[in-house]
Formats: sequence, C-alpha cells, structure tokens
Amino acid sequence: MSGHLTIALDAMGGDLGPEAVVPGAALALKKNKNLRFMFFGDTKKIEPFLLHHPKLQKVSTIHHTDHAVSSHEKPGIALRTGRQSSMRLAINAVAEKQAHCVVSGGNTGALMAMAKMVLKCLPGIERPAIASLLPTVDKEIVMLDLGANLECTAEMLVQFAILGSVYARVVRGHEQPSVGLLNIGSEDVKGHDEIREAAAILQQVKFPGRYAGFVEGNDI
Repeated sequence: MSGHLTIALDAMGGDLGPEAVVPGAALALKKNKNLRFMFFGDTKKIEPFLLHHPKLQKVSTIHHTDHAVSSHEKPGIALRTGRQSSMRLAINAVAEKQAHCVVSGGNTGALMAMAKMVLKCLPGIERPAIASLLPTVDKEIVMLDLGANLECTAEMLVQFAILGSVYARVVRGHEQPSVGLLNIGSEDVKGHDEIREAAAILQQVKFPGRYAGFVEGNDI
C-alpha cells in the first residue's frame, strides 16, 4: 500500500447502500485528501452515485460482487454463506493488506463475527467492542461496549477501558482520559461481581487513562 490511507467500504451495507455510502466517502475526502477508497458491491448500483463525485471517483476503485449480507441475517449464517459478500470482501482487503481499515453500516453481528474470524483481535483483547461518541453539555465522551457482547468478564471490562482510553487519546486528542465504569450506583458495593472485580483491577494497574470509579447514567 502507498502512503495514503486506504479504506475498504462495504458499499451495500446499511439501509440505503451506495446512496449513503458514496456521499459519505465524498464528505470524508473533503476533510482528508489523503484518503483512498475501495468500494465493494454491485457496480451498477455504485457507479451512478460515484459519477456525481468526480474527485472521489479519481481516488476510488469498485470491486464487484452480487452478494450482500442482509440486515436480518444471523451472524452464523452470514459466516457460512457470505464469503463473497461485499462485507466479507471488504474485510478480506484489510487482511490481505490492500486496505488499512474497513467500514460497514450493515449487519453489526455479521460484521463483528466476520472481522473477529478474519482479522482477529489485538493481543490481550478477548472480544471486540462497539464504541460511539456521545455529546454532553460541554464535551463528548467515548462509550463502549454498545452491543457487541451480551455478557462480559471483569477482564473484558478492563480491556474495554483500555480500548476506549486509547481511542480518546489517539483519535480525540485527550492526553489523560477519565475512565468510568457505568454502574447502578457510585458506591463501591454496588453492581454485580464482574464490574466490582473490574474496578479493583483498574484501581491497581497502569493504563493510558485515569480511573474515575463507578458512574451512573446521569454522570454521562
């Protein structure tokens, strides 16, 4: 790959597919001229939208496939039958070092399952996590996990704290992120065993952030 940042896009993902994905890529290119894009999906559906964005067209390639993962498809079925889907091929592009990262607005469960199987997790990270930026009165916060995992061990919660604080530092520019564990109360005795065990670990270990204790929903 060149010195540019190449993004593999699941052009068929989301409710609108290329109608939303292509303009989204065009907006990203306006903010960062160093981006390059690989669109995976139905060429006939992608090209009409790409023609409206000449600058984007110059830095993009289309990789055709007729198959797309539906929003209602179960992750296990998507893993077995979606090897030629736009989502899977976009993920493969990262694994094959043709792209630096993959973006999809499609089936979240399928995306997590495929990415975990093909790309694996970083060393020391057991599970992937969904993160999002939430606005507050005076700043934004990074919150995770937002739905990738139904149950988490204390170790996983600690790993999420590390992932979130690294994101806050590297992407959002916060030198010393404050990390809180969302709980039913701020008292040390509140919450289930896993979250209290995670709190004990975060109080003792060094990580790229500052542990602020338990927080409730109104603290956000």
